[in-house]
Amino acid sequence: MLKLIVSTLAFIRLTLAATIPQKPLAAVQDERLASPTSSTPLPLVVWHGLGDNYKADGLRSIGSLANSTNPGTYTYFIRLGDTPSADRTATFLGNLTEQVQKVCHDLSTHPILSRAPAINALGFSQGGQFLRAYVQRCNIPPVHTLVTFGSQHNGISEFQNCADDDWVCRSWDGYLKRNTWSNFVQSRLVPAQYYRDPEDLDGYLESSNFLADINNERDVKNANYKSNMKKLARFVMYMFSEDTTVVPKESAYFAEYNETSDEVTKLRDRRLYKEDWLGLKDLDGRGRLEFKIAEGGHMQLSEELLEDTFRRYFGANATKDEGRLGKNLGSTIIGA
Repeated sequence: MLKLIVSTLAFIRLTLAATIPQKPLAAVQDERLASPTSSTPLPLVVWHGLGDNYKADGLRSIGSLANSTNPGTYTYFIRLGDTPSADRTATFLGNLTEQVQKVCHDLSTHPILSRAPAINALGFSQGGQFLRAYVQRCNIPPVHTLVTFGSQHNGISEFQNCADDDWVCRSWDGYLKRNTWSNFVQSRLVPAQYYRDPEDLDGYLESSNFLADINNERDVKNANYKSNMKKLARFVMYMFSEDTTVVPKESAYFAEYNETSDEVTKLRDRRLYKEDWLGLKDLDGRGRLEFKIAEGGHMQLSEELLEDTFRRYFGANATKDEGRLGKNLGSTIIGA
């Protein structure tokens, strides 16, 4: 990942002169309730991760599995470029505020999705926090169930896990860290826009183009972000047990990791939860927030796990049966 970031960073320095303004979207509220009324599964919207593209074979096989598990499922793969190559590039380069705004427009005007009573949403890696931003900022059509795998809901504190003797990697990692809060990087380099260093929260809160806003961490809170999140029937977060790509891996649960003390502050112990900046405490109190474990490394997804996820959370019966919400299903972690 770092090699591509380095090469593309050099390219955009030469080609981009103007600074893209950093403006958080005003959240839009949709009064439709995210509750299906027929036996047909809700459409499934998938946002892929870093370095992937909407036409990748692996992603398409996931769509096929979703339909074979829940026949009749219409699957839509979010795209930020007209070609697979452009879409892949957009996972590294782009302004996330503008990218989320584009997805809001695409979904709200889609001939099928815009007419659905609600949609289900599946986010892989960084696609998970981007889909959450969609829920918070627009949510038209509304999301019924949001499932994320290995997402960086509380950001990343490392761009790349460099080996001790890899001085090229470590040098560029240092360069990116030193320039993370520049307007140039924050409006163009995607991973930098969800970078969060617990040792430099002042710089983060002042300059973050994306994460500080969607996590409602600034003094002025966006009430619509919380309101839209509270409309979810379920919010399911998977963390990969052996994840070394995402640092810290506990970010998948909104947990905070202190690198100095090696201590993890769980979501329920954070102000974000206690003061309910995002409605997570409300969802949790109603049994609609789930913490799950996926065994293995980052994005090592078995067909069995995906099939279970599709059946459990995206089937027509699952979306109508809210009486099961909050039960300890599978590898749910109760004390997260």
